[in-house]
Amino acid sequence: MVSDQDEAIANALELLMINQNGIGAAIEELAKWIHERGSTDVAASAVGALEVLDTNAEGIMGVIKLLRT
Repeated sequence: MVSDQDEAIANALELLMINQNGIGAAIEELAKWIHERGSTDVAASAVGALEVLDTNAEGIMGVIKLLRT
């Protein structure tokens, strides 16, 4: 059985994850816009930031699952 504290932490992490996904979507749109205007180095840097967000999202999801088991 999941404790109330673990569930509260998992819920908070899930909300942060939703925010992180929104930020990732915004960065992706900006990177596309920047790339279309010829600033490929800056766009590549933004894509690198997206990769970090994706990697961290996997870790956060793992912790959420652990807390809910």
